[in-house]
Amino acid sequence: MAQSVGRAIDILEFCSETPRSLKQLADMLGVHRSTAFRIAQTLADAGFVRRNLDGTYGVGFRLAGLAKTALDNFDLRTVVHPHIERLGAKIGFTIQFAVAQGSHIIYVDKIEPQNSISLNTKIGGFVVIHTAGVSKAILAFLEPKQVDQILANATFEKLTASTITTRDGFLRRLVEVRKNGWASDRGEYETISNCIAAPVRDYSNMVVGAISITAFREVADIDRLVELLPDLIETTTAVSKELGWNGLTEETSSG
Repeated sequence: MAQSVGRAIDILEFCSETPRSLKQLADMLGVHRSTAFRIAQTLADAGFVRRNLDGTYGVGFRLAGLAKTALDNFDLRTVVHPHIERLGAKIGFTIQFAVAQGSHIIYVDKIEPQNSISLNTKIGGFVVIHTAGVSKAILAFLEPKQVDQILANATFEKLTASTITTRDGFLRRLVEVRKNGWASDRGEYETISNCIAAPVRDYSNMVVGAISITAFREVADIDRLVELLPDLIETTTAVSKELGWNGLTEETSSG
């Protein structure tokens, strides 16, 4: 039974990419065509796949309906929170999760170590777009139209000697972030703190948010935070995979 369930799941995932022939299903599963047909037909009878006029199998309307219901009732924070809680407990620094919402980027979760000075950020508060690591980690991977929409709210106000104060300079930084896969705030908002951040992706490979590690400079300088990059990437990867990400980025999927 467990093997049949596993094969059924494999067929659903395989057919979700593009309609597949019975031979392709059998080859993918490594089984005889009759076995592949039996599983595919069971899924078709239940409405999870549909058999097209050319004999191929694609995603059925019942599966699409279940997916829509799941997404309608989905709370991204409930998925992310256990992961950032573990990361915070492991490294002892502040962990934050932010998402793009309309023309703003907003903090939606935050984990702070016990007995520490609190950062000047709040859940539900707007991210300072031109300085924060999370904003760079998100914007570097969004479509240009959405980037323009969000940057329209960026003041580019000079807050420290390290602050990026021009749109062009910020866009150049985003190119670097996209190339490296992670971002930083090196005393750009306030001189007393630094942070590193990395994006979170979903099943469609879309960046849906970013997680950051922040520490006061007297406790951990930027070099120390960069040493924690593997822990951060491990966390964002775990969250992304729970959201259905297949492990590919735009760069790897395009060649």
